[in-house]
Amino acid sequence: MIEKMEFFNLTGPKTQIDRVAEQYLSKYPVHLENALSELHTVKNLRPITDGNLYQNDLRRAKELMAFFTDSKQQPETQKECSQMTIEQAAEIVRSIDQNLDSLNSQKAKLEQELESLTASRNQIHPFRELNYDISKIIQFRCIKFRFGRIPKDYYKKLESFVFNTIDTILYQCGENEEYVWLVYFVPAPVADKIDAIYASLHFEKLAIPKEYSGTPQEIADSLEEQIRSLKASIQGIEEKIRNILKDHQVSLSAACQKLEFYSQNFDIRKLAACMNWDDHTFFILCGWMPKQDIKRFQEDLKTESDLVLIIEENHNNIISKPPTKLKNPALFRPFEMFIRMYGLPDYNEFDPTVLIGLTYSFLFGFMFGDVGQGLCLLIGGYLLYRTKKINLAAIISCCGLFSTIFGFLFGSIFGFEDIIEAAWLRPGQAMTTLPFIGRLNTVFVITVALGMGIIVITMILNIINSFQSHDVEKTWFDTNGAAGLVFYLSLILVIVLFMTGNPLPASAVMAVMFGLPLILLFFKEPLSALAEKKAAHLEGGKGMFIVQGLFELFEVMLSYFSNTVSFVRVGAFAVSHAAMMEVVLMLSGYESGTTNWIVVVFGNLLVCGMEGLIVGIQVLRLEYYELFSRFYRGTGRAFEAYQTSQKS
Repeated sequence: MIEKMEFFNLTGPKTQIDRVAEQYLSKYPVHLENALSELHTVKNLRPITDGNLYQNDLRRAKELMAFFTDSKQQPETQKECSQMTIEQAAEIVRSIDQNLDSLNSQKAKLEQELESLTASRNQIHPFRELNYDISKIIQFRCIKFRFGRIPKDYYKKLESFVFNTIDTILYQCGENEEYVWLVYFVPAPVADKIDAIYASLHFEKLAIPKEYSGTPQEIADSLEEQIRSLKASIQGIEEKIRNILKDHQVSLSAACQKLEFYSQNFDIRKLAACMNWDDHTFFILCGWMPKQDIKRFQEDLKTESDLVLIIEENHNNIISKPPTKLKNPALFRPFEMFIRMYGLPDYNEFDPTVLIGLTYSFLFGFMFGDVGQGLCLLIGGYLLYRTKKINLAAIISCCGLFSTIFGFLFGSIFGFEDIIEAAWLRPGQAMTTLPFIGRLNTVFVITVALGMGIIVITMILNIINSFQSHDVEKTWFDTNGAAGLVFYLSLILVIVLFMTGNPLPASAVMAVMFGLPLILLFFKEPLSALAEKKAAHLEGGKGMFIVQGLFELFEVMLSYFSNTVSFVRVGAFAVSHAAMMEVVLMLSGYESGTTNWIVVVFGNLLVCGMEGLIVGIQVLRLEYYELFSRFYRGTGRAFEAYQTSQKS
């Protein structure tokens, strides 16, 4: 079912909008609408364009909270948060931040120095194999030197083709999968020429600071020691910060929660409007609330002299249509997943959740009737739903229940049909003789009759939905309207009388039973226009109207036949399930008395998984194409509670 909604306008001083959101709107499911759009006829309304006042304080509070490795909330935090005002929360964060300014400045300076030393360490590290004092190399005058790296592929070319033909001394220092780090020396007069050769081989020159003294290994060790010392100093400062924060952990955590709530809640201004009145600025909020909650909301606001709540009882005066909030029994709630996949029902539309829950489970059980496999689906789906809260698992469990029931009716347990007696019939063996048709599987006859009943129900639902939405054509003259229902019921009556050997109605009666509905279907457009007191418009002229009408009538009668016969698949799967399990038992040697239980178990798992999936998809197809397409629009919009996840 769909919850009844009430539209409200809430007005109060703009300075209290955050308090109202925290104290009242956070307690109820509220679907807010854009107040400027809803109240477009009200003069002097304007949007609220304030910037988020709490964003900076919240960002700093989260940075401070990051120092705590234990994210477990203290029991007293929630209590202190509820007693704290937003001004107190901001002041707590600013006060702590001010106390930590000196330590943070020291830490930032050390981190900058650490970054510089780390870069230097990484630069000198690949040259550790060079066992020579760098300061002496830097003092060379007649010999030029270059520190750098070269891709491995080009280094091989350098060794093979160039090295022996140029005036250079090369020293390989280190390598990885991509590069070789090296130092090369050249005479000063030919330095430019040699540098060009190395550059053509993608040599990347690295600058070595002049203040380095000692071998690369000694320099790297010295830098590593300085890095360790800096890290220790930074850790010491962080420990001091952590100790200071630990003394204020409860109040800081409470302030962070309060600021987060207010910061998130600040976006409520995007949907609000404001106006001035006698030097005061007031906010206006509009939205929808379930009818059962609006009364409690009114009671809460009785003590608020500055807040005014107005409930609009006439929905025709409201621009936006009411949102859809489904409310179904817990047993059928998982089936809402299928409804949302197709589209939520409109506010004034019939909610088909219970219908799809019953028909889906029933048809699945009919197509997959087996006591053993049904119990596996029932228990497995239930356990998975209890542990993981997966809606599909709950649906599987419901289907498993009906599979178990039909398993008893069909006398099948894990494919064995000689353990229990069939309480009703066996799908592969039951046959029925019908006039004109001959012998036919009883299951096929039953499923066609079942399909007729379901189609009649959907036609009735379409009439109800169309009547509530004031759609004259779909109520009276549509294929699934009153005219179509009379035609289809007449067809069912004639078929039943013929199949049971009873006399058919007189020709005149049958002419009225079939002729009148077809005439209404043929002239549905002009008749609808006449009923709505509008001028009928025949697009393409009378000739085209007649041709189009004849083709549409043919399509209507063909669709009645095809939609009804479509339910034969329900019986076909029931028969095929029994046949597949018979094949499994035959392969296991059960008929010869030497049963291979591994084949039985594996075969049951294969059939249960493969056919269960196929049957589930086929039943969903029947629901969407044979049921929903007849009566369901699915044009509703979801009820989105503004405060669902923002409660402090």
